[in-house]
Amino acid sequence: MAKKSTKSLPSAARTVTFDRAARLYRLLLILNRGPQPREVLMKRLNLDVRGFYRDLELLRSSGISLPLSGGRYRMEKSINEISPCLPFPDPGLSLGEAILLGKGRSPAHAKLRKQIARIMR
Repeated sequence: MAKKSTKSLPSAARTVTFDRAARLYRLLLILNRGPQPREVLMKRLNLDVRGFYRDLELLRSSGISLPLSGGRYRMEKSINEISPCLPFPDPGLSLGEAILLGKGRSPAHAKLRKQIARIMR
């Protein structure tokens, strides 16, 4: 059976825990200081090889390019440009709180309203 790529999954199917979101951000902070080899990143983030590649896949499927060059991963953009693309952990809101936050005109408000509508159908 073929493995499904997270690239084809909606963002809700790629939700992350608070700890993973924090680890992804730490990874970007480390790379923001300069290119790093996989072994250094794994040690600093307390990850095994499989976990490292899962996080790398999630970042790439979120639109964050982290190319490997000369045995080191690097960022192509600044952390300020990249961090808005990071997946956000489930905030644990009640439906009422989500409805309240969904009122507004921005694309983020529209995205939240769409999720609420999916729940309420």
